[in-house]
Amino acid sequence: MSEIEREAMEYDVVIVGAGPAGLSAAIRLKQLNPEREVVVLEKGSEVGAHILSGAVLDPCGLDALIPDWKKKGAPLNTEVKEDNFYMLGEAGQIRIPNFPMPPLMNNHGNYIVSMGNVCRWMAEQAEEMGIEIFPGMACSELIYGENGEVKGVVAGEFGKNADGTPGPAYEPGMELHGKYVFLSEGVRGSLSKEVIAKYNLSDGKEPQKFGVGMKEIWEVDPAKHKEGTVTHTMGWPLGSNAGGGSFVYHLENNQVYVGFVVHLNYKNPYLFPYMEFQRFKHHPMIEELLKGGKRVAYGARAISEGGYQSMPKMVAPGVALLGCSVGMVNVPRIKGNHNAMLSGKAAAEAAHVAIEADRAGDELNDYETEVRTGAIGKDLKKVRNVKPLWSKYGLLASLTLGGMDMWTNTLGFSLFGTVKHGKTDAAATEEASKHKPIDYPKPDGKISFDRLTNVSFSMTNHEESQPVHLQLADATTPISVNLPKYAEPAQRYCPAGVYEIVENENGPEFVINFQNCVHCKTCDIKDPSQNITWVTPQGGDGPNYPNM
Repeated sequence: MSEIEREAMEYDVVIVGAGPAGLSAAIRLKQLNPEREVVVLEKGSEVGAHILSGAVLDPCGLDALIPDWKKKGAPLNTEVKEDNFYMLGEAGQIRIPNFPMPPLMNNHGNYIVSMGNVCRWMAEQAEEMGIEIFPGMACSELIYGENGEVKGVVAGEFGKNADGTPGPAYEPGMELHGKYVFLSEGVRGSLSKEVIAKYNLSDGKEPQKFGVGMKEIWEVDPAKHKEGTVTHTMGWPLGSNAGGGSFVYHLENNQVYVGFVVHLNYKNPYLFPYMEFQRFKHHPMIEELLKGGKRVAYGARAISEGGYQSMPKMVAPGVALLGCSVGMVNVPRIKGNHNAMLSGKAAAEAAHVAIEADRAGDELNDYETEVRTGAIGKDLKKVRNVKPLWSKYGLLASLTLGGMDMWTNTLGFSLFGTVKHGKTDAAATEEASKHKPIDYPKPDGKISFDRLTNVSFSMTNHEESQPVHLQLADATTPISVNLPKYAEPAQRYCPAGVYEIVENENGPEFVINFQNCVHCKTCDIKDPSQNITWVTPQGGDGPNYPNM
């Protein structure tokens, strides 16, 4: 599309993504120099529309960025009062006592929040400082300079026909150039993926690992609601089929976040993460909480789980990767938002020093050093072995070994060194012939729901005449390879029902219902043939999460 002429705007720093990392970077840049020209581009229809997180927030990132956040009305309203851990069996549960757990697992002083609302509040703070924030502006391309550096992005391209050609209402978008470009797109961002590949940023690192997290908001009977209660579970229904677990967070207004995470390194292609979530809600402990309540929202998002040893190099000429574009989730704590904020702050400080010294388009190595050796690196290094131990030895062994390793790491050493992850999640998928199909109970429409009904509670919408943003490298692979070899797992791993196999007179056909896509990126990660690439649809399309 290089022949298209576009207007260009110049900034000091161009930030892609108005999540906690991108907004923290923008705010810190303006704190350091109010004259700094900063722009934030957000693909969602508004800030927060595409933010989906648990979330129990460790406020340390906010403390470092905006120390008077409480006075300024940040929406951290529900402090954690009670922390529960359970191992589930099909008919009952065993409570795991809190005392043997390392101190880092304690949620004292943390808050149950909607990260979407926290980001909306952060955006208000940013705009008051003079930062330009443009929602509905998907960034579809990177712009490279003469020396191979990243110098900007193309944003706001609208009106393409389904075949990719300009339609009658075509708008070419704009080029936004910066001395530095920050990519804070969240997990498996399309531009971040391009940068990691182009500059070989993952060389020498372990492969990134992922989970798919699904979440519903429920309004429950006030008599059952316990504001400030945090519950995590492991075990049933996943058993030995996959790693993962659940979270149940009681926030204000008789609302409860009910979430379920499935690690994407599972072997059995018949596994159906969404249906595991729906089955989980029928556990007696969970069903009793939800009975008589009402589900009010649904969404899904991939989670980066590789941790310390999987973080790619974070800088290349002119560009820095922030937050989940790198993968900064502390897996046992199920927390990454604090690290995302700290990474945005660190990137801003490195860019500030560089711009003050009249630098541009080079590598912000000070940012990389701060992430790896500062608070983020220390947070992630302590827990680096929990996920690979779980993957290698299973849940029960990892509870013991991972717990011991976290304890010794708080003292400064590890019994295991640094354990490797091994295969990518796509490569972990085994052939269907080695496994049996799993029989899932039919949703009852009260506690459990079919996928398409639930997707309607994500308020997802895509303009149907645009090009499909889920691109196949080879259109024949789903039927010729994935169906006979893996029983085409795209039918099951997608939590929004985007992919289906339809039988017609010419045989099976692979159908992509891209209108349903909630931008979780699971297909880009888990497809065993690595045949699907997620790219941005036009700006403003996708889910519209209200309170996630």
